[in-house]
Amino acid sequence: MPDWLQVIVRTLAAVIFLFILTRLLGKRQISQLSFFEYITGITIGDLAATISLELDGHWSLGVISLSVWVAVSLGIEYLQLKSKKVRGIIDSSGTVLIKDGKILEDNLKKEKLTNEELMEQLRKKSIFKAAEVEFAVMEPNGEINALLKKENQPLTPSMLGIKVAPEIEPQAVILDGVAMEEPLATIGKSMGWLKTELDKLGVSLDNVFLGQVDAYGQLYVDLYDDQIKVPQPQEKPVLLANLKKCEADLELFALSTKDETSKKMFEQCAAKLEKVIQNTKPLLKS
Repeated sequence: MPDWLQVIVRTLAAVIFLFILTRLLGKRQISQLSFFEYITGITIGDLAATISLELDGHWSLGVISLSVWVAVSLGIEYLQLKSKKVRGIIDSSGTVLIKDGKILEDNLKKEKLTNEELMEQLRKKSIFKAAEVEFAVMEPNGEINALLKKENQPLTPSMLGIKVAPEIEPQAVILDGVAMEEPLATIGKSMGWLKTELDKLGVSLDNVFLGQVDAYGQLYVDLYDDQIKVPQPQEKPVLLANLKKCEADLELFALSTKDETSKKMFEQCAAKLEKVIQNTKPLLKS
């Protein structure tokens, strides 16, 4: 067999074998790596290249070496699952870099990290002042995670004692100009509903690159032709306007009636509806 053909055959075989081994090692090999996983990935790649190009050596020896590396890696991962002590030895542990807004310089030196690199990592998490950080730690995989002090954390509904409904993920109902029946069925919509919504927007199905339906049943589309301006869905603004109109009607009824019982009833209903409008306005304006 010619050398060039042998290289092709060996390379294809190495690719297939590497794919099988990677599936065995799991998704961690392509995500955040520990020290050992980093070494394993480099070594396996080097062995695969050697199998492809070293024509003087027998390919089976390279396969055996790869198999041993993968077996060792799987064995260590099994031990890590069973023993916290083994996890601490192989993956090490996190290092505290900031505590109570104070940078721990000794720990920075231990991790060979400069203050500029620390601030760069904090800025990636939208943190620009170290004094605002309650706690920051470098994880075993090298990533830095930080917790802001209570007074610097973004305000959330739970802090205000407000209960909010769970957010439902948007469904992609149109992809590359093709309507997707399964996502439509998931949100309880039909093809007829989708056609009606597209008619409201004045666009055709084949011109839609991506169409999504949000948690409130509104359709948003991105078109192939970027020059076409697509009007925003009006269901929520129209609903808000109708609620305000109902409130105004109730207040008008209260002013126009001479019956005190009816007047009081209309005023109470108008006040309750006003509270509903104030609570729902952030959702209906978004």
